[in-house]
Formats: sequence, C-alpha cells, structure tokens
Amino acid sequence: MKPGYDQPLYILAFDHRGSFQKKFFGIEGDPDPEQTAMIADAKHLIFEGLQQAVTAGADGSITGVLVDEQFGGSVPEEARAQGLKLAMPAERSGQNMFDFQYGEDFPKHIESFDPDFCKVLVRYNPDGDAAANSEQLGKLKRLSDWLGAHERKFLFELLVPAEEAQLQAVDGDPERYDAELRPELMRRAIADIQDAKIEVDIWKIEGVDERSDCEMLVAQARKGGRDGVVCVVLGRGADDAKVDHWLTQAAPVDGFVGFAIGRSIWWEPLKAYVDGKIDRAAGARKIAENYLRFVAVYERAKTTS
Repeated sequence: MKPGYDQPLYILAFDHRGSFQKKFFGIEGDPDPEQTAMIADAKHLIFEGLQQAVTAGADGSITGVLVDEQFGGSVPEEARAQGLKLAMPAERSGQNMFDFQYGEDFPKHIESFDPDFCKVLVRYNPDGDAAANSEQLGKLKRLSDWLGAHERKFLFELLVPAEEAQLQAVDGDPERYDAELRPELMRRAIADIQDAKIEVDIWKIEGVDERSDCEMLVAQARKGGRDGVVCVVLGRGADDAKVDHWLTQAAPVDGFVGFAIGRSIWWEPLKAYVDGKIDRAAGARKIAENYLRFVAVYERAKTTS
C-alpha cells in the first residue's frame, strides 16, 4: 500500500498529557484515579466544543480528533461512533527523545482503539546529536514497519528545535531561526526520515512564513514516488494572527490538506472554565467558534493563488 491520504483533514488536537496536567491542574507525577477523571472531564469539554462545531456545520467526515488514551476517557469511542476521524499518539509524553508510551505493547494499544491515524511527536534536528537521531529513527522504523504491515495510517508530527550553534547564527533570535533556518532544516529532517525507510502518510508540521517553503516541504514529502503523501499545519500554541498566516501560506499549495491545531483553539476557553470564570456551555461554545474560524481561514485561502 503506497503511503498517503486523499481527503481534507481538520484536526482538533488535545492529546497533551504531562503539560496538560501540570499547567491546568498543578499535578506533578502520576495522577491518581480521581485526578485522572478530573483531567478527562476537562478534555471531554474540548470534545464537546468540537461536537458543537459539527452541529454548526463542520463536515464530520473531514473533522478529526487527536486525543490520548491516558486522559481521553470516552472521547475515542464517541468520536468513532459519530463518524469523526480519530488519531491517537504512540509516543511517551514530555520526552526530548522519542519512545513508545507503552513499550513493546504498542501494537495491542493501537489495535484496541483502532484509530484512523497513529500519531507520533518527534523532535529531530538533522544537525543534532547523531547517535540520538539514529536511535530515534530505529524506533520509528519499527513503528512504521508495523503500521505498514497492518495497513494503518501514520501521522508524523515533526518539530525541529534549534541547536545552540544555529541560534547563535541568527543572533539568538527564535523568530529569525523560524524564518531563515527552520524550513530547510525541516526539509532535511524529512529526507533523513525517508532515507531511514520510515513511511509517513501525513506530515504534521510547524507552519512556515513563505508559500515557497510550503511548496519545498511538500516536494520533499512526496519525493521518491510518495505522490499521495500530504501535510497538515500544526498550531504550536501561537496566537490567531500567526496561525492565520501559516494557514494562508499553506492552504493553496497542492499537498497541504488542512491542519492539526490544539492549544490555539482550546487553551483560553478551557483555562477560563477550569478557573471558574465561565460555565461549561460557554467554554464549549468558544472552542467551537475558534475551531470553525480556523476552518474558514483555511478554506478561504485554498481558493487564492
């Protein structure tokens, strides 16, 4: 089965785990059952927002949910029952190096939930530590081989954090790194991953400021006969203006099919709910509005040249 995906895809991402429990609830270490239920309830509110978005007109067949097993509660089952696309993570949360959340049992967990997409988040800089990069690629190859053998789709979230020397080259300015260095580093990272015989269906990648860079990244993603491989834009918790710009650059490019945005959609309304400043219905309504707004931004940009 050749890698790729052939539909639009607008994912609401809330598979955050370690950062979620610490920043929202101040819970360190492993949460107890009561704390787990509290976190799961907050995540269900995010899902309620997505349900409202579908009720308000979002196309459920191209609406996606990215949620984790640990705190997802009933969301995976509900999403599948309602005809939404389900993506679930395979990586251990909060690690600089990729590792499996459930070790050697990863196939059992994937088969148990039967998601449409198996997702990984990987921090990989092609100029980073060679041994660490090689170790990550080895683990990812195991996952890729298993997914391919079982005809399952692979959603790969690629982050390219700056090396110290790279930051120094742009006078320590993260925005200059993003604009001047990161796009080419992303392309090289994708090439490294492909050279390791890791086959990705959908690249979930950080937004870039120039349409030409979007085109470059798609060209690399589709290199070597991977004509069906596509990309979606992640939000990185950025403000609306920044995410709008990334979406506007990517949407007209053949090979980009949507987004996978999380915190930029739900962080503020969920925080307001957890802090007791708004009620549950208002939180869900605002999440729905934020999601629908990004869909509209992307759809409008698709028609521009």
